[in-house]
Amino acid sequence: MMETTFDERLAVTLTLTIGGKSHKIIAGSIKRFAIDLWSWGLEGEVEFLLTDNQGRGGQDKDALLADFLKSDLVEVSLEVKAVLADTSAQATHTALTVKGLVSEKTLAEEVVPTTSGSNVVLHRRYGIRFQDAARLLWRQHYPCALYTSKTVKDVLDAHKGDKISLSYDWQAGLGTSHPILFVGLDPQGGASFYDWVLWYVHGHTGVFTYDYAKQGYKFAGAKDASGTPMDLHADNLAGLEMLLPEVIRHDVTVLNATAESPVTQAVTQKQAVTGIRQDVLLCTPISDEVQARVDLETTRLKARGPELELIWRSFPEKALTPGVLVKLPPDEAWGAAGVAKGQVLRVRNLHLSGEVSDDQGQEEVYNDPYALFSFRMSSRLEPKDEPHVDLPAWQPPGYPRYVEGFIVSEQGGEKDETWQAYTDSKTSQDGYKVKIPLFANQVIPAPFNPNLLPGHFYFPAYKGERVLVGLDFQKAWIKRFLDWRTGARMPQDGQGVQLLVGKTPENGTALKHFYTDDKPVFLMQRTNAKDTQKIQLDEGTLLIQVKEEQS
Repeated sequence: MMETTFDERLAVTLTLTIGGKSHKIIAGSIKRFAIDLWSWGLEGEVEFLLTDNQGRGGQDKDALLADFLKSDLVEVSLEVKAVLADTSAQATHTALTVKGLVSEKTLAEEVVPTTSGSNVVLHRRYGIRFQDAARLLWRQHYPCALYTSKTVKDVLDAHKGDKISLSYDWQAGLGTSHPILFVGLDPQGGASFYDWVLWYVHGHTGVFTYDYAKQGYKFAGAKDASGTPMDLHADNLAGLEMLLPEVIRHDVTVLNATAESPVTQAVTQKQAVTGIRQDVLLCTPISDEVQARVDLETTRLKARGPELELIWRSFPEKALTPGVLVKLPPDEAWGAAGVAKGQVLRVRNLHLSGEVSDDQGQEEVYNDPYALFSFRMSSRLEPKDEPHVDLPAWQPPGYPRYVEGFIVSEQGGEKDETWQAYTDSKTSQDGYKVKIPLFANQVIPAPFNPNLLPGHFYFPAYKGERVLVGLDFQKAWIKRFLDWRTGARMPQDGQGVQLLVGKTPENGTALKHFYTDDKPVFLMQRTNAKDTQKIQLDEGTLLIQVKEEQS
């Protein structure tokens, strides 16, 4: 449906705060504005004129220029309010107020030549584009941080900064402590912290919304359905169109590929076309993780309800923002097929734009707190109980990332190269503990398995062994081993190789093969301090020796 353009007298106030100093621009200076408001945030643009004619004997000085040219962060507050003919209704009239941060700035000067050949500035035309704080700042934020025994809420709080306000009502998704949480974002990989947040919310069927009243963000487990619906008036409306979202036509099958307990579980829905499905492949020994994925896919298969595109012909007396509950006018003309009379709807997004009418001269409106704008406004409505969560486009973070660590073992003495398996009390799975020096020596779990060796070799990683660790969001694993054990490396001249086992070279057993005068030698030697036993095979000789070294 095409938007309707109408003339509307609006009081528009733009406030720019730069370096703690505020600059107020009123409607008479504003030439054009446009705002898009979504449930998750906003963006907008404004163009305005400021006069600077002191050089020509005038009284107007442009006080914004010096601050505007700085690289300081610019905070924006834009207020839009209808100017009512009935001044008695003004008391209950509410303005639409949005706040954000400037992302782009433009500046052009209108100059007039003088008789001396120089130019004098008459007007400056300023332009700004702005966005909500998280969208602007978090899209430039690429942290690489590891957290242990923390919640996702802890992670969000650690990265909100002083310009982003967060609130929470999602204990299941944000309040649970995890052994490991890794936010490893690569500026070359594309996914920013903003993408990471949206990826997490989508993957855990949460709700991420922007609160226009508090100018902050809320994470919740479900959409807010509280509040008294606002009645829409037919005088403000120009048209209504019903939009029916695409219907999901596939089933889902969750596959768990573990050899000991493979699972194939179908998640079906009645609108699916036979034979069309999406398969989700897991490989985990933990049955709760499989069930959690089944629950997630079941939630995702819920059909979306119809939406309404609403076109306005005048700015409402009480301003709307996404998230507000509304009711359509009660008269039959504003009914729609499939929408029950009196049904409560939620505003999902809102677009409005205005441009100064051509028949207004600059001198007429320049100092006025309001102006006549060619105005357009539309909004998207959804049922109050609609579970679908609207989010901006995002891309998943690129896991895994790799860091180095040291194997932890509490067996034996400090210098003993022992191994230890730690059993998780929740999953009964055995695991290593690995200390990560880069991240403040935090200790994380990793699977206790043969890694790259076949199962008949039982050689667990030993205490202090340097390993390369793969890090995913909530799990880690040993990718490979990075160094030789103390005493294991042999001289190159003898082309020796050996298998060294035990706590230390002074308390263990070694099997060695090397060359002497280009003849092979095999040696098996047990050592315990000064006590040694060895069997050595070389050219024409078999040596069996038990010996205690003298002090």
